[in-house]
Amino acid sequence: MSEDVLLAQLIGQAEAEGANLVTLRAIIEEAGELGARRALEKLGLGDAGAGKDMAELRELLGAWRDAKRSAMQAAFAWGGRMLAALVLVGLAVKLGFPGWLK
Repeated sequence: MSEDVLLAQLIGQAEAEGANLVTLRAIIEEAGELGARRALEKLGLGDAGAGKDMAELRELLGAWRDAKRSAMQAAFAWGGRMLAALVLVGLAVKLGFPGWLK
């Protein structure tokens, strides 16, 4: 039985019986599942391979985050080394090191 038909039957039953709590909960549950399936279908994730696709996307996103973090760490390390080198050159000039070379 299709979910659309089941939902329509539950709504019809609710109208006929005056909608008791069990019927309303069943309608809500079926409507939620139907809506979720439709949303997944619209996103292109309604097929059997969607779980594998999502796992691969999560893995790819994790790798991207790791690469971005490593690049930032390398950039800060490079910047720190450059700053230290500039400080050393500044100290050498301030202390007259170019005069020692003559």
